[in-house]
Amino acid sequence: MVKRFTFFIALLCLLFTLPAFAQQQDTVVPTGSEPYIIIKKVIVEGNKKTRPSIIQREVRIQPGDTIYYKDLANTLEAARKQVLNTSLFLAVNTNIRNWEGNQADFVVDVAERWYTIALPVFKLADRNFNVWWVDQKRSLNRVNLGVRGFQDNLTGRGDKLSMEVQVGYTQKVLLGYTLPYIDKKLRHGVGFLVSYSRSREINDSTNLNKQVFFRQDEFLREVSLFALTYSFRPAINARHQVWLSYNTESVADTIAKRNPSYLGDGRTKAKYLELLYRFNYIDADSWIYPLKGTSFQGEIAQAGFFGLADVKYTKLRVKATQYWQLQKKWYAAVGARVQARFPSDQPYFMMKGMGYNEDYLRGLEYYVVDGTNFAIAKTTLRYELLSFNVHLPLIPKKFRSVPFRIYGKAYADGGYSYNKFPGNSFLNERFLYTGGIGLDIVSFYDTCLRIEYSANQFGQKGLFLHTKIDM
Repeated sequence: MVKRFTFFIALLCLLFTLPAFAQQQDTVVPTGSEPYIIIKKVIVEGNKKTRPSIIQREVRIQPGDTIYYKDLANTLEAARKQVLNTSLFLAVNTNIRNWEGNQADFVVDVAERWYTIALPVFKLADRNFNVWWVDQKRSLNRVNLGVRGFQDNLTGRGDKLSMEVQVGYTQKVLLGYTLPYIDKKLRHGVGFLVSYSRSREINDSTNLNKQVFFRQDEFLREVSLFALTYSFRPAINARHQVWLSYNTESVADTIAKRNPSYLGDGRTKAKYLELLYRFNYIDADSWIYPLKGTSFQGEIAQAGFFGLADVKYTKLRVKATQYWQLQKKWYAAVGARVQARFPSDQPYFMMKGMGYNEDYLRGLEYYVVDGTNFAIAKTTLRYELLSFNVHLPLIPKKFRSVPFRIYGKAYADGGYSYNKFPGNSFLNERFLYTGGIGLDIVSFYDTCLRIEYSANQFGQKGLFLHTKIDM
């Protein structure tokens, strides 16, 4: 089993990373009599805070480049979408201006977003809305309240400062900062993240593929994290990241007695260092809600070294998706994700397999499938039903028009999870499959509401709501 997972991950890495290493922007040398223009300057307009170099970095056109007339429309649109994908702007327009013979300027006109955002936090403690609504009977004791603040584009270099204070089910404080570029060539970036949380309830075991919770008046669990990050983006589509994090998790004596394997060997505290390398490659029309293109993410992590080794593992993870436009308004997507953690004998809190975060099958939201290794495949067929703008009064003009796109979809998922100690799980080590139909409602500021009616192989059906983009 372990060898098969390792081989599959290595094969996916090879197939999807080859395009990233092949990407280069070669200067076009005009030949024959085909009409063309030569770019004199790249001009940026509309930016009040964002530095021009940050925008110009996303445009693959440089002064002196040649663009054939037959490629001009596609080149303008590709540059527009690439700048829009930075998530720094509400709107981007690209054009050619100031013609002099066969020479002209390449112009990028942007409308900046609202960069200072403070939002109230109303977040469910459970894995998804349906678990909270049905299994937990809509309990308000399982709601987190607080304030989350973002200062995007803090210095005009695409950097981001984020803060969060949360009370309720889980008390939490978080501070993070990322600076994507620290050098003149705009390739190297750094960042940090600090967080601390504590809660009076804990998921300390699993029974029949359902999470089991234990609660008392005193705090049962504390988790802290301090991480330093480094990133390297040599071109447009590929980014390399390295994370070094110091992690601690502690639980009350009660939890160690209820489940000695929660932190392993009856521990009440675990400390460990983790070094993670992640490679991202995306060449798609949108980085937020792709409809055409390719996305790939591969990572390898090693935990437990330098004497901080209460937890030890090697983790490999691959996620890849291909998107196609089939016909006008028709789109298809096929994706796969695989994760393997070695050795397979891990404490309970490191056994989160399928059903957690984004790693689930649509139609099995009520269940978890613990394990060290899993594989998931997802397919989706979409049709654009509506595309329109809603105009809001009494707010600044550039934020007044809110775009909406609504897609109808049909989908099918499949998955498999391995657990060395499955206990009474009835979902481990068997092929699982689901399917359904639904609607995606997409707007700006990276928001998406998914309404899905799904069924699984056990004949269970239901309506499920999600607020995160899938695939």
